[in-house]
Amino acid sequence: MLKTELLEIIANGENSGVEFKRDDIRPEQLAKEVVAMANFQGGKVILGVEDDGTVSGIQPSPQRPNIEEWVMNVIQDKIHPLILPFYEEIKLDEQKTVAVISFPQGISKPYVVRDKGKEEIYIRVGSTSRLATREQQMRLFELGGMLHTEVMPVPRTDMSCLDDARLTNYLKDILRDPDIPNSPEAWQARLLGLSFLTETAGNVCCTIAGLVLFGKNPRRYLRQAGLRVLAFKAQDKQYQAELDDILDGPMVGRWDIDDSGKRLVDGGIIERFMDAIGPFISQEASEIDEGLRRETQWLYPLEAVREALINALAHRDWTRFVEIEVGSYVDRFEVISPGALPNSMTIEKMKAGQRSPRNTLIMEVLRDYGYVDYRGMGVRTKIVPLTRALTGKEPEFEATEDYLKTTLYR
Repeated sequence: MLKTELLEIIANGENSGVEFKRDDIRPEQLAKEVVAMANFQGGKVILGVEDDGTVSGIQPSPQRPNIEEWVMNVIQDKIHPLILPFYEEIKLDEQKTVAVISFPQGISKPYVVRDKGKEEIYIRVGSTSRLATREQQMRLFELGGMLHTEVMPVPRTDMSCLDDARLTNYLKDILRDPDIPNSPEAWQARLLGLSFLTETAGNVCCTIAGLVLFGKNPRRYLRQAGLRVLAFKAQDKQYQAELDDILDGPMVGRWDIDDSGKRLVDGGIIERFMDAIGPFISQEASEIDEGLRRETQWLYPLEAVREALINALAHRDWTRFVEIEVGSYVDRFEVISPGALPNSMTIEKMKAGQRSPRNTLIMEVLRDYGYVDYRGMGVRTKIVPLTRALTGKEPEFEATEDYLKTTLYR
């Protein structure tokens, strides 16, 4: 790092990715700041700078003759899993030198401070580091791939909450399973094996995956299930919406499959959404065709719209207690999926075709039905090229700690 870069960082003050600490920081304090930033988006701890930005500098001592070695030992002894920081010392003048400890966002969350026989999880909130709440810890475990929320039990549910016809259709017609259960006990055993049911405290409950895929009314027990669908004749939300509806029901449709092909018998939430949004993302041609009909012109590629919705359903974060929101505006179409991108996924990696499914079970069932292709590269192969070809505009993706927003422009 150049001296000018460091001075600019110091002048801008502390923030979510920069922390100033005096030279006499205790080992557990340093570990706390590093853990909080690694659990967020990474950052820098600068030793030898006061909270107000005054440079006091670092000084070796008899107890700490080599500051770099001391820092590395603190991180190795007190932080788990292992973090490998970049350490450098920058001389500002003849008397004052500061140490900069830099590290990226961690991919093995949650990181913890191990001190005095305890493990504590910290997160970064603005320019402060705080103990993570229970909900925040759950999200960190989920982001690190250590918690699969889709197989968590949904309280107050049982096997009767699932649609028998759809489950039979899935096993018999979609999977071509030759052994269809013929009793409630056999069905329970099979659904436990498929992780659509789970046993907890002596009770058998639906898992989140089982309920949202095959549940009759998932929102009755899981308020964040389903979709909120909005349509406005404006660029922003207005008081009077053309459409403001909550869609509830099983994610998958029921299909009749024989030698002649595949026919939809009863649509799931995906098909119901496409029917509901259709009038707001299309218009009739100004001229009639040879059959005296006006052709429907789509404002966005239907495959891209469908893919954006399915991505949200397949990859949303179930620890967030809000539903997926889909909005049609006069100039754009938006899908907002709750939760940050999983693991170390970024928008650039997603557009390049990298795959990192958050809800593996849900993704696999959608793939069984053909809602998702076996490559799992819908952003790269459908959303981006189809939108570019029809509208001449690039789709936009915005990722925050709270949501992923996909925007298609007319």
